[in-house]
Amino acid sequence: MPRSRANPVWLLASALLASACVPDAQGAAPDQPGVAAGQTAVPTAMPTPVPTPTPAPEVVPESPPTRSVGEVLESGVVIVISVPSQQMHVLRDGLFWRSSPVSTGKRGKETPPGVFAILQKKKFHRSNLYSNAPMPFMQRLTWDGIAIHAGHLPGYPASHGCIRLPDKFARDLFALTAPARTAVIVTDKALTSDADALALAQKTDALVPISPELLRRKRPALARADAKPAQRLPASREIAVPRAGAPASAPVPTSSARQQTIQLAAALSPELATAQWDALTARSPALRGMEMAVIPAVVNGTQYYRLRTSAPDAHATCKALKRAGIDCFAVS
Repeated sequence: MPRSRANPVWLLASALLASACVPDAQGAAPDQPGVAAGQTAVPTAMPTPVPTPTPAPEVVPESPPTRSVGEVLESGVVIVISVPSQQMHVLRDGLFWRSSPVSTGKRGKETPPGVFAILQKKKFHRSNLYSNAPMPFMQRLTWDGIAIHAGHLPGYPASHGCIRLPDKFARDLFALTAPARTAVIVTDKALTSDADALALAQKTDALVPISPELLRRKRPALARADAKPAQRLPASREIAVPRAGAPASAPVPTSSARQQTIQLAAALSPELATAQWDALTARSPALRGMEMAVIPAVVNGTQYYRLRTSAPDAHATCKALKRAGIDCFAVS
């Protein structure tokens, strides 16, 4: 019997159908790159974004604290020295304290004009420049030999640049001043009165070269005897002098031995201080004969206006006011 022949067309169709039905080994996609036969494809992980660091805020260094002559005049001691007049005028909290004759630097050793701070205080000091000369109650203004101290006053400039004072005045001034709240003005203009000295201080627009470290402290402190400031503002040479022909200044309230000053209150504005004065004089008529003054002052960054009054017997008046229930205290 003759052997039957398979149809080639049917054979080819069967082969194609069989290959389409058989999956690739382990189900791997044959066209995935990097995957060998017999291995399972692993999904590729997306890279984690790295957060951009936030830049640190720029640190601005704090400006060193300063004090102007005006600020010291409001709450502190301002010493005005006139070289031509050979006179010192001292103002405390805006009031005239006392004045004294002086002897400044002789020819060739003149006391330099300018605005100075007190750099050092020593009750007992000797000059290391001029024959170990004694300089009692020394208050240093510069590190090159200028200071205020007790000494002989011949009636004319005779020192090597220092400002000499009578012993008693030098002692009292030493007790009055503090390095962080004292300004010293030396002028080469003649001043004929305490009012001229006050006008000069009021018009002097300059920073007092007080060490910033002193101003950062809670309370004034004496400079170390062996320490010099690493960085210190130079003494200002800009001094405002009353203009020629300017109207005469008003009389300066005094706190000398003949005048006693007491403080009655501190207000937040001049108007409130004046209103308190009116109320107090209504309660105590004895105040009406006294000299009233409103003194501006900055305390811990707050502006105040001190209500003060002066008279030869102000301390006795203050005691009477306290007995009547009115607060007050002696200033000078």
